Amino acid sequence: MIKVSKFLCFVLTILAITGCKNDKEVALNTNTSSSEIVEAKIDSIISLLTLEEKVALCHAQSKFSTKGVERLGIPEIWMADGPHGVRAEISWDDWAYAGWTNDSITAFPALTCLASTFNPSLAEQFGVALGEEAKYRKKDVLLGPGVNIYRTPMNGRNFEYMGEDPFLASKMVVPYIQGVQRNGVAACVKHFALNNQERWRDEVNVEVSDRALHEIYLPAFKAAVTEANVWSIMGAYNKFRGQYTTHHELLTKQILKGDWGFDGVVVSDWSSTHNTMEAALNGLDIEMGTGTDGLGTTTANHYSNYFLANPFLKALKNGEIPESIVDDKVRRVLRLRYRTNMSNNRSLGRANNKEHHDVARQVATEGIVLLKNDNNFFPIKDETGITIAVIGENATRSMTKGGGSSELKPKFEVSPLQGLQERYKNAKIIHSMGYASGASVYDNVLPSPYDADSLRTKAIEVAKQADIILFVGGLTKSHLQDSEGDDRRQYQLPFGQEELLRDIKNVNKNVGFVMLTGNAVEMPWLDSVEGLLQSWYLGSMAGHAIADVISGNVNPSGKLPFSFPKKLEDNAAISFGPESYPGVDLTRINDNATLNLESNPPVSPTQEYKEGILVGYRWHDTKNIEPQFAFGYGLSYTSFELSDIRVDHQDDSFTVTCGVANTGDMDGAEVVQVYVGKTDSKVQRALKELKGFSKVKVNKGEKQSVSITIDKADLAFYDESISDWNLEKGDYEVYVGNASNNISKKLNIRIN
Repeated sequence: MIKVSKFLCFVLTILAITGCKNDKEVALNTNTSSSEIVEAKIDSIISLLTLEEKVALCHAQSKFSTKGVERLGIPEIWMADGPHGVRAEISWDDWAYAGWTNDSITAFPALTCLASTFNPSLAEQFGVALGEEAKYRKKDVLLGPGVNIYRTPMNGRNFEYMGEDPFLASKMVVPYIQGVQRNGVAACVKHFALNNQERWRDEVNVEVSDRALHEIYLPAFKAAVTEANVWSIMGAYNKFRGQYTTHHELLTKQILKGDWGFDGVVVSDWSSTHNTMEAALNGLDIEMGTGTDGLGTTTANHYSNYFLANPFLKALKNGEIPESIVDDKVRRVLRLRYRTNMSNNRSLGRANNKEHHDVARQVATEGIVLLKNDNNFFPIKDETGITIAVIGENATRSMTKGGGSSELKPKFEVSPLQGLQERYKNAKIIHSMGYASGASVYDNVLPSPYDADSLRTKAIEVAKQADIILFVGGLTKSHLQDSEGDDRRQYQLPFGQEELLRDIKNVNKNVGFVMLTGNAVEMPWLDSVEGLLQSWYLGSMAGHAIADVISGNVNPSGKLPFSFPKKLEDNAAISFGPESYPGVDLTRINDNATLNLESNPPVSPTQEYKEGILVGYRWHDTKNIEPQFAFGYGLSYTSFELSDIRVDHQDDSFTVTCGVANTGDMDGAEVVQVYVGKTDSKVQRALKELKGFSKVKVNKGEKQSVSITIDKADLAFYDESISDWNLEKGDYEVYVGNASNNISKKLNIRIN
């Protein structure tokens, strides 16, 4: 911190309180930078605050806000969920919606879809648009994005995250954050860390090796801090090695704020704070949500009873905690304000405009993944005399409702059925629901209000009338499916969809499946469909985007951000039994423990990440377990050929170059993927790991050149014997292809 004269301190204090916008002039006159001026202003404000005012800055005053300091003109901080749209206004002191009429927004695709684009520049556009909407809604902190790793397909919240690969998540999250924060709105990366399941999330204790921690579960968070300069990070609910992660000595204090030099604010997840001394001393800066059970229960004056409220104040006054601790927290929350609601350069924001809708639509179309296309089932031409039957509840069900904290209130949501009806002007579109489920509500499963047999009978009648069947199914954003609060209970499609598909196939063999999920599902029915589109949860423009791809107006270019195991036991975490997922009480476990997804939570559940670094495709590749669909996989309506693949060495890096030729009949885009594996390593290694990728658009009949540079330091492994990264010397294999299981050429390099 710079030293300034008493007179300058006085001047800076006046500037801080009055909000003077002449920082640059002051900086010029004092030979200091603007950031130093801000830090000096913060010093001056801290000197004016009472101890009670300092403590009040460190905890909530309502469900989604913290106090300011009225007498000094320091504003409140207002936060909002979520990662793919700004949540509707929540009441001051309970979880009910406030009932505003002006809080509708653009719903952007969920982050699994964004990750599937493999397009970092599009992630930045996504972030800019989302930040503009948050700013228009007068939000200072946007509670997203989420970068927890896809460890098992049972996690109910996987749809909010960016897949199973830490490199892909890192490359996509950095531009997202930069885009959001360009608007003077803080991104809040979550959930730090190891919150890779919703089941028993409040109690489960995670045991994982240091190597897996640093190589798999922390890289995206580290990139958010060291590359994107994220302004806030949210803690997680779970424990790690016996201590809650929201105020964890190793994770928060040592790694995040120490090793990575994070200068922003650590925010608790709602009710994830458990101890005043740990919260104070291990780096939690703002405590949110304590005093609720997630369903609205409150106690009198509970905000004052937070761990970082009266108990914190008492410990400060009696000397148990030095005042320097609260001063550091206050410095961070004031710095957050100077970056957001006290910034001189903050935009006004905007919402529900065409530009945002265009971004949402482009993300959706680029993220849709074509998984199967026998006999060129897709695209479907709009021709007179053709009847297309759209069957399935997901053709009309809202996918912005439900899911927990990511639930949205869009100004509009185009359903798949509506999108197809508006696109196809010549072909006849008919529809039947086919199956149904109950409404999406948090922490409860509601029954369907419809008779299942009647729906099935009607769907079969409709299928008989059609030339083409588009089955629009998958999961919903409901409890025990793709939703916060708990995990899935089955890997199969729910609500009798598999039986319905079988019955439809018996009367009409021309079936394509448009699957709306945020997770992998088991596919014993795969041979029953000619085409399969993985369509995610696409938000406001869902129907238009799906129609864009089905009609061929857009050539699909999405690639899977996680593996689809053929059966649940093929997943690495699941394969090791309940000790690995979902966890067991180690004091009561017996040798015959088996995975029981219906069991009650153990008294003190612990789970061990026994697969170590072999997560996702790393597991499938290394153990030679064939997935249903591999990480990085995705078809196109055209065909591509990679040629002239070579590698060139520089001192600290190497560059892979290749040509990408479009040998088909339609313009399209391909993702060149570069994986690297170490031969004869002294430690266990995955067969290969993603280290670079590039998405390139190529017109039909043309060829483009692609160049991907990889730093040699990125080939290091985390060496537990030295608690640091170690770059092994020797031979490495470089794999170049368009999916983790579709490699065009393997090259060799040597690190000396």
